[in-house]
Amino acid sequence: MSEYIVEMKNITKRFPGIIANKDVSVSVKKGEILAILGENGAGKSTLMSMLFGMYEPDEGEIYVRGEKVTIDSPMKATELNIGMVHQHFKLVSNYTITENIIMGMEPTKKVLGIPVVDIKTANAKIAELSEKYGLEVNPTDLISDIPVSTQQRVEILKMLYREAEILIFDEPTAVLTPQEIDSLLEIIRGLRESGKTVILITHKLNEIKQVADRCVILKQGELVGYASDKTPGQEKMAYDLDVATTSTKTMANLMVGREVSFEVEKAPAKLGDVVLKVDNLTVSNQDKFEVVKNASFEVHAGEILAIAGVSGNGQVDIADAVAGTKPVKSGKVFLNGEDITALSIRDRAEKGIAYIPEDRHGCGLIMDFDLSDNLGLKKYHKSPFSVKGILKKNAFNENADRLISEHDIRSGQGKATIVRSMSGGNQQKAIIAREVDTDADLIIYVQPTRGLDIGAIEKIRKDMIAQRDAGKAILLISLELDEVMNCADTIAVIYGGVIQNISPASSLDEKKVGEYMMGVSQHE
Repeated sequence: MSEYIVEMKNITKRFPGIIANKDVSVSVKKGEILAILGENGAGKSTLMSMLFGMYEPDEGEIYVRGEKVTIDSPMKATELNIGMVHQHFKLVSNYTITENIIMGMEPTKKVLGIPVVDIKTANAKIAELSEKYGLEVNPTDLISDIPVSTQQRVEILKMLYREAEILIFDEPTAVLTPQEIDSLLEIIRGLRESGKTVILITHKLNEIKQVADRCVILKQGELVGYASDKTPGQEKMAYDLDVATTSTKTMANLMVGREVSFEVEKAPAKLGDVVLKVDNLTVSNQDKFEVVKNASFEVHAGEILAIAGVSGNGQVDIADAVAGTKPVKSGKVFLNGEDITALSIRDRAEKGIAYIPEDRHGCGLIMDFDLSDNLGLKKYHKSPFSVKGILKKNAFNENADRLISEHDIRSGQGKATIVRSMSGGNQQKAIIAREVDTDADLIIYVQPTRGLDIGAIEKIRKDMIAQRDAGKAILLISLELDEVMNCADTIAVIYGGVIQNISPASSLDEKKVGEYMMGVSQHE
């Protein structure tokens, strides 16, 4: 009997224009947490999608519990007690939590001789299951009414309802707040303790250190090895790492293929004129509730002002109001001294605002357009992209080739790639490339490094500093406190829609910022 519950041997998978996985061998022991680490587009999700039956390998073999298997569909994976939580959830928004979980495996009862779904029994079972695994949910809530963190719990419960023993998590913390991440990691530990085997696809090194037993690293579709025996002529390549004894720096260097710096180097800011002035801004949500209340601040040329806060405290609403995607209830927004409060989104862009939104799928990209078209969205109505109302594809392609090269955007078919098929991190790189290339006076970054690997994070932060040093005004909205502390010149902290404090970053530490984020006011 094999000591491994899963063995993937010499797996190769090809797509048009790219080898996603090349001769990859990975084994997982029962009851352990294995992390699969790698840059965006390294082939992590593709590899696990083959274990879940969404793709079939072109070469190689898969063994489950010591037996060779062919997994040609998710249904076959489910029969083998394999479950997967995808990075982008597979839920029906107008169904309840229970209806999503039991879909395809509904319990039935007979009413007047006719089989019907026994929703009452199903609700009771989901409540029991959620309590057993510490995944508290209300079974009758609609998916459209619950937050992202609860939707993720629903995806986990879907696996457990199907009696999955091997649980695959694909970038599970990419859309969660720091508090939600801590909760999820505790849940994952609990699943291991209950006897489950967990495979964690991620690029967040601190999370790996907290929960994983071992990790393997993929780079451009291949396993990354290191010399485990330095005796000349006897070097043996090892392809898995013991997480407890391996530093995050070593993991990062193997993943990126070079030395990676976790610190952001920057010279003192040289402030110019005020580019953005927000004066007593109040913003309401769709329920007429004020989510931003009388916010006032300024951002100068050559300055990064970061708004820090726990998710949902109004910081994204401020960014949306400045960019024009959300109406202003009261107050004014000025750009270079001009009142732009009533201007359209395009007019604001023409005046000098670039916007990297939080929702890359809903607002940042047109998912079924190719990369070339998406990279030209801000310029398509101007020459040379459009001449007398006729779009010029050559101009789009030349623009795309340049931006792909400058920003290291990776995709299977280059500029012709449909962006829906790209990894989340490379989608994000595309948005940032397009927006920064507009040469706007004000660049608004909302969660710019969410879902990115350490190498991409390093590059984007350096590029942000470079934009600031070139005299751009930067408004940064980030839930990553280390990003705020490392990048910002000035930090505004928001709580309950009210800006609690605005101070030079040099005068604050994480403890002070954290207290303001929780609504604790300090009087010095």
